[in-house]
Amino acid sequence: MAASRNSLSPDLPERVGAFLVARLGPDERLTVGLSGGCDSVVLLHLLARLGYTARLDAIHVHHGLSANADAWAQFCADYCTRLGIPLSIRRVVVDPSPGLGLEAAAREARYAAFAETARDCLLLAQHRGDQAETVLFNLLRGAGVTGAAGMPAERAFGKLRLLRPLLDCSRADIEAYAGEVGLSWVDDESNADTSLTRNFLRHEALAALNQRFPAAEASLAQAARHFGEAACLLDDLAVIDWQQISDNDALRLSALKTLSLPRLKNLLRYRLRQLGWQVPVASRLEEFARQLQSAGPDRHPELRLPGGRMRAARGLLHWLPEK
Repeated sequence: MAASRNSLSPDLPERVGAFLVARLGPDERLTVGLSGGCDSVVLLHLLARLGYTARLDAIHVHHGLSANADAWAQFCADYCTRLGIPLSIRRVVVDPSPGLGLEAAAREARYAAFAETARDCLLLAQHRGDQAETVLFNLLRGAGVTGAAGMPAERAFGKLRLLRPLLDCSRADIEAYAGEVGLSWVDDESNADTSLTRNFLRHEALAALNQRFPAAEASLAQAARHFGEAACLLDDLAVIDWQQISDNDALRLSALKTLSLPRLKNLLRYRLRQLGWQVPVASRLEEFARQLQSAGPDRHPELRLPGGRMRAARGLLHWLPEK
């Protein structure tokens, strides 16, 4: 188990307290995703310190990928017992399918467990360094504005709300707080494996950037906030367009042909996100949007996606879910 001896005294309780007061209702129940690492250990401690214990529980996802996984689960159980906070331990099977690496498969299994177990609000402990990694990772994949915005501090998560109270906090501040109050945590040995993409970005790419640009992490997080504002404005524009050219749950083809190509793609992406469908890669979406703009009355462009089909017929663009 690791422990910090940093003597700094960051104002984390005040910052996290202000974040929560601005977002939580008086009766909302809270669930913390507790890995046993420093960040989630600190987040749970802060919530208990701020007086949320009576409506707080935690969930630990046991991936079974490490020989130490049982010890991590026991650490979390002991920690929650000391704090007087109920803990649920969920065992999951991580099965990387073709096209889905180990990191992504573990994340999917983890979030599925969160969705099944969490109560009104799920609180996760990602911090500013995690945000910088996410932004860099998404940009390297050619992401658009939404991807460049990284992780939002708050978003809908199925029937729940997902909050990230530490997103504007540095790892140094989190470890300083842990040292100040005498917390211990577990270290996942896989975090040092730079064959995993995020570890490579953290330990090599961002480390090199920080040597040349000491504020690189903070700047990437700030850029994410700017992109997030831009994404909100694009969503506002999509809402306006939807209200003007929709016909119940479909779009009028004659009206959508008056939109510019970027504006049409923005509207299609917005609708897919609202439905919870996977947004296709940019080239597929652009080709489909061009087909919609150029199709004659005898043509019926269609785009098949994992969630269903977008199909033009009888003057309307429909979203047809898979049965």
